[in-house]
Amino acid sequence: MNLQYNFQYFQGSSLSDLFAQDITDASYGFILNYPATASWAAYPNLEKYFIQDGSSEATKTSFDKICQKEPWKILAVLGDRIPGIAINPPPKSLLAYWQEHFGFSYSNRLIMDRLTYLDDLSHSDGFYKLITLFPFDRLKPEKHAIDSDTHYRLLSKVTLAELGVQCPKYESYNLHTYNLEDIQLPQFPYLIKTSHGLSGEGTYIIKSSNDLNYCFEEINKYLDIKLLDKIIVSEFVKNEVQNYCVQFYVNKTGEITLIGTTSQLVTPEGNYLGGLIDYRNTDMSKFFEMIAAIGQYAHKQGYFGVIGFDVLENRDGEFYAIDANFRVNGSTPLCLQRHTLLGLGKEVAKYSSSYRMEGTLDSILVSLKPELDRKDLIVLSALERVKYGKIYTEIYAIVTGETIQEMQQIEQKLQKKGLQWLP
Repeated sequence: MNLQYNFQYFQGSSLSDLFAQDITDASYGFILNYPATASWAAYPNLEKYFIQDGSSEATKTSFDKICQKEPWKILAVLGDRIPGIAINPPPKSLLAYWQEHFGFSYSNRLIMDRLTYLDDLSHSDGFYKLITLFPFDRLKPEKHAIDSDTHYRLLSKVTLAELGVQCPKYESYNLHTYNLEDIQLPQFPYLIKTSHGLSGEGTYIIKSSNDLNYCFEEINKYLDIKLLDKIIVSEFVKNEVQNYCVQFYVNKTGEITLIGTTSQLVTPEGNYLGGLIDYRNTDMSKFFEMIAAIGQYAHKQGYFGVIGFDVLENRDGEFYAIDANFRVNGSTPLCLQRHTLLGLGKEVAKYSSSYRMEGTLDSILVSLKPELDRKDLIVLSALERVKYGKIYTEIYAIVTGETIQEMQQIEQKLQKKGLQWLP
């Protein structure tokens, strides 16, 4: 146990309860979606705050992910003390399920016009400041709860070495002053990352010349469409035994509250699949020095809010921070179920954004009602799709259990009822 720090777990279950201490000075709202750069985006981030969300129109992160599934997942656990701003309303049956199972009213949600919302918010007297996952080019700088330039810099992969924690050695390159071909590259394996990749996009594990050629093709596409300034070339952490996401909240006075630590589920290519958590037996004290350093750095920059940093542990027990996300993270809603699930004797849970089941959402909520009532399964987000004339539903969900073995048994039973996991 690290006795130097006395960090405590958050005792609530909603994001707005976390933020409550810091939003008493004015009226705040939470914009639940990321900016995008695709042709469908009414307010694409093409001017200053570049986000790498796909190097071509065909590979851009989809509208339904950015504007429906992901925002709804945050809305599910937002609570009632901050208005959640979305541009697409969640399905009525999903909202009714949330109201019953999470206990929030969701009366504070605000659905705005996709074509005008950032202009409307920029000129709104109703909101003094807006919490965002990422700065928006077309939202007035003074409306961002975190200074937009500061937030963009904090979110950059280039900033990692400034945080005061051990991280892999890396070099950063401004591609307006360096040609890709002139960069001196290490021996395989290593990583190349774009500065602001979304959900694993822009991270390339280089193990061969083929990998490097593909990476350079992608980076050149980003340069052609003028959506990239900087990359980093990072050493590869060898002999990895664990991949963690450590999450905490830092308030406006610099005080730190623990949210939780998940073991991350990722594909071999590095794409995020979800998280696994053991609420009772995870010892966060081994990360306290890293938490303190990152929290102190964030506070000095004027940041308040959720921070999640990714850590690799090697077989020698050494920790390397490989990424830091100054925003609500993918598995934050999973961490927030801590007290609810421990109260039910459920110590283990897994979150994934890759569940799918045939049928409408309404029919699924009926057929899985016993599991939902027992909180064996918790649905955070769901969207109906049609393929070859058949309706199916994509689901972001948490599967729970008293032990990891029971959780796996519950997942197998759900599989028999039609719930598929598509890694």
